Amino acid sequence: MTTGLTTIGFDADDTLWQNEQFFRLTEKRFSELLADHADGQDIGTRLLEAERRNLGLYGFGIKGFTLSMIETAVEVSGGRVPTAVISEILAAGRDMLAHPIEILPHARETLEQLAGVYRLVLVTKGDLFDQERKLAQSGLGELFDAVEIVSDKTADTYARIFTRYGDGPRHSMMIGNSLKSDVVPAIEAGSWGVHVPHELTWVLEHVEAPVAAPRFRSIADLGELPALLETIA
Repeated sequence: MTTGLTTIGFDADDTLWQNEQFFRLTEKRFSELLADHADGQDIGTRLLEAERRNLGLYGFGIKGFTLSMIETAVEVSGGRVPTAVISEILAAGRDMLAHPIEILPHARETLEQLAGVYRLVLVTKGDLFDQERKLAQSGLGELFDAVEIVSDKTADTYARIFTRYGDGPRHSMMIGNSLKSDVVPAIEAGSWGVHVPHELTWVLEHVEAPVAAPRFRSIADLGELPALLETIA
């Protein structure tokens, strides 16, 4: 086992399974519903503004996204959005909540290889019910020693989790597709931060990579993680 490293945290959405692509598809459907009121680019911009405003109220996840779509529909239509369109938006949100889980390549076999060697902790943010549903459907839950569903990911979040379930941040690593949520705050807490890029990452999760940080690493996919672990002393 890698000397000193005892605990590994994994993000869930777009790290272990697909997530953002369903938001993009729903946003396209949403824009089509409001095509009589504004063009797609304007609708997308105003929806993003609503999501940004509402994060502190609704948090991350599909339910907050659905409420932001409704708010945007009312706004761009000048309050004249038909009730049929509202119904379509609600149906789109329900479809997202019921969508089957699509595990990303190398996720299962990598977790199986590391389970029992390291303490594995799932650290995900978003709606509690939805994240629990996705974890249950994924069949990956039994590979984790602990699961934490949090409202946001900060350095304090990682310090608390890695102290509770491991030997502290210095002996821990966080892996995920979001530099803003998974990598930068984990490094700030004193952990390793490993970026696994996904082709679709929400714009509000974009920050610069901390390339100068000694504990920052990047891999193309989770299949490269075991080899990376062997290089970390």
